[in-house]
Amino acid sequence: MNVESAFSQARMSELAQVYRDGLLEDVLPFWLQHGVDHEFGGIMASVDRAGSCLDTDKSVWQQGRFAWLLGELCNDPRLQDHPQRETWLTIATGTLEFLSRHCFDPVDGRMWFQVTRDGQPIRKRRYAFSESFAAIAFGELAQATNRVEYHEQAETCFDRFLSHSQDPNGSEPKFTGTRPMQGIGFPMICLVTAQELRDSIDLPAATQAIDQSIETIRNYFYKPDLKCVMETVGPRGELLDHFDGRTLNPGHAIEGAWFIMLEGHRRDDPELVQMGLNMLDWMWDRGWDPEFGGLLYFVDVRGLPVQEYWHDMKFWWPHNEVLIATLLAYRLTGDAKYAERHEQAHRWAYDHFPDPEHGEWYGYLHRDGRVSTPLKGNLWKGPFHLPRMQHVCWNLLEQMLSGV
Repeated sequence: MNVESAFSQARMSELAQVYRDGLLEDVLPFWLQHGVDHEFGGIMASVDRAGSCLDTDKSVWQQGRFAWLLGELCNDPRLQDHPQRETWLTIATGTLEFLSRHCFDPVDGRMWFQVTRDGQPIRKRRYAFSESFAAIAFGELAQATNRVEYHEQAETCFDRFLSHSQDPNGSEPKFTGTRPMQGIGFPMICLVTAQELRDSIDLPAATQAIDQSIETIRNYFYKPDLKCVMETVGPRGELLDHFDGRTLNPGHAIEGAWFIMLEGHRRDDPELVQMGLNMLDWMWDRGWDPEFGGLLYFVDVRGLPVQEYWHDMKFWWPHNEVLIATLLAYRLTGDAKYAERHEQAHRWAYDHFPDPEHGEWYGYLHRDGRVSTPLKGNLWKGPFHLPRMQHVCWNLLEQMLSGV
């Protein structure tokens, strides 16, 4: 397939409409109708196929992610005159009020992971990702409203995310010191959080955080000799020859790949772009299911059996990330390989995940694409990866159509 046939103007227009309409006419309306808590504020993301509430407990991750999404749309110049914009803004600010009022532990300032519907704390986790998602939410709403307190809160949440992740005082360690490990999750989330805050509030510390995150990934997790991106390594980046150390998460690495490609493009740094392309290529080769299609959740770096029993399931979010990464790779290189892979991933995802009757996507499929559970949301799945993918892919396709 050559470049011209990979993505014709007609196909790019068609895909742009699929992503735009999926965002604005399907996914966002689903959550606005079924998820918004008009009594206490915020979002209840645990809903079934048709949107009925399964559990009123609230994921603090989803509060930040939902407010970020609405703020991102409010700040999109193409949507300034959208009839729902004021509704998005009202719900987003209400969600931030819920976050501010209920989701911070007054003792140590850390954020909870799970609270009741009315905001009573249930649990906190060892890592500080609640803070990272709150930071980008406050950042987007600071941009949308010009409210100084949102700007300040965005910086405070980012600082807490960094400080706790680098020195988690007071948290019970998950493992003993017998086999020290580090995971790719922190530098990846730090990278994209700093990118978002650079764009929304011009965060002064963003460039340093981005540089450090990329170098951590490059020096410890990026393995040209193995042609893979490790999920967990030892303190010096060494491969740990145990179940945890050998387990790869292709979708996670591909998500990091597009963060790095985007940064390389912004900086006009071809080496950084190539690093992201390599990450995408290696993990596509390791993760794409040659028998049934779709992206496997876990694989072993040496091709050995994986311990986790859901290793061969197909989750929604890795397919969202591979759609962004392949489209961005094509946008930056013009290489038809990436257009082909985008089409392959698009066909598989859109043949299996969307619910044509009730809207939105199923989250969890068996290896062959059958629905494993009909829920549409829980503490982990909510309005984030899917609408982010739709928004980013819509943007990329419009750029390509306009020749930007």
